[in-house]
Amino acid sequence: MKRMTPLSLFSLLLVIPCCTMSGGKAKNTPTGGQTRSDSIAVQLERTLDDELRLFYPLSVDTMYGGYFSDINYKWELDGRQDKMIVTQAQHIWSLANAAMFKHAYRRLLPVAAHGYRFLRDRMWDREFGGFFNLVDRRGDPLSENGRYVKTAYGNAFAIYGLATYYKASGDTGALGLALETYRWLEKYSYDTLNRGYFQFVSREGLPFPEGVNKQPPKDQNSMIHLMEAFTALYDVWPDSILKERLASVLHIVRDIITNDQGYMNLFFRRDWKPVSYRESSAPARYFNYELDHISFGHDVETAYLMTEASQALGMRDDTTTLRIAKKKVDFALQQGWDAENGGLFDGGDTFITGGRVAILKDTKEWWAQAEALNTFLMMSMLYPRDGLNYHEKFTAQWDYCKKYLIDGDHGGWYWGGIDKAPGNRNAPKGTIWKADYHTSRSMINCIRRLRNMFHRRMHFDPVNRNATPGARKLLD
Repeated sequence: MKRMTPLSLFSLLLVIPCCTMSGGKAKNTPTGGQTRSDSIAVQLERTLDDELRLFYPLSVDTMYGGYFSDINYKWELDGRQDKMIVTQAQHIWSLANAAMFKHAYRRLLPVAAHGYRFLRDRMWDREFGGFFNLVDRRGDPLSENGRYVKTAYGNAFAIYGLATYYKASGDTGALGLALETYRWLEKYSYDTLNRGYFQFVSREGLPFPEGVNKQPPKDQNSMIHLMEAFTALYDVWPDSILKERLASVLHIVRDIITNDQGYMNLFFRRDWKPVSYRESSAPARYFNYELDHISFGHDVETAYLMTEASQALGMRDDTTTLRIAKKKVDFALQQGWDAENGGLFDGGDTFITGGRVAILKDTKEWWAQAEALNTFLMMSMLYPRDGLNYHEKFTAQWDYCKKYLIDGDHGGWYWGGIDKAPGNRNAPKGTIWKADYHTSRSMINCIRRLRNMFHRRMHFDPVNRNATPGARKLLD
């Protein structure tokens, strides 16, 4: 497919001020009296600017709506351009979240509105409700294995994107669609007997309590993103029943899905019995890796999402959530951290021998490394004197990202670390599974935290703005 150029209207709306770059790579040399943290904040903001500039307006489909999915390593449109609810909603969330972070990014809101209209007009099932999981470029539904299966996971991301876009824009239509999606999940996906949500639902609204195509009916990934979605929705619509659901999902993620060792089981039967091959032979464990392994990236991501949910619920002094979040991060660092190059490995064996996890998948996908960056910095502020030295891990993680994950030639983030998979240099920058949600969220959260640290050091006075010009530049 030849490269397409979106209409000039979007080009005018979306021009993002470019930072000083060299071949797509931000210059990372500290200046003046900056500390390492100050320097990282500047580097992160330049990298964020670069990524937003690359994704928008390139990914905006002005002919059929929504966002292009398939972008090659050179940032050219290249592929079928099918559209999945997950990544379409992630684009909306990333644009809205960026618009609330920085005034210069407010110009991104019309592009978030563009995505909202595609969800409303093309991806929502007007006959039966709920969002189709996958559509073609025009927005016509695509069957998967002969079925139009809808997922709790996909509809959760729709809520997440729509609620955040409403918060950024005040567009009540987006809030209304988020609420309609939430109510659809409650009616067709919620398990009234065992709690939680069935991942798979037929087009007509019948849940699959035994799963679909050998995939179990419940899983950690849909639950953590439902928790994330309900957190965002409750922030803008503080309903009492929604609060109960959010608290219930937090409990399931924290106390049922997370096991005593600190990592999450991945898949479950309807009664929350884990799908486990822990006691099986090594070949059986290897064959069933996708159903039962340790996902270090999901564990560090969930540590962050649990604390967000707890805060949204107003659970002051929630030592239980903090204790388990810390346990998850500590387990990931102790068992899944690459002490040589940095970064978290993608997957470990659940059959632990001699107190050690065998690493079954030593690659390092972009999303896991971005989430680790965010969570390590969060933990460094919660536990600054901990023996694992979370701030040191954060700086090492950023060094890893700069060296092995951020493309210095073309810009953006590789699919995974080139230390373990050099072929990622030529891997797509965008697919139906890869947008800028994990990376932009991580970078924005880290910039905010680092600025707060700088704020305290400078004794910044928000009324008198009594700070050096350098401090004002970082805080504006």
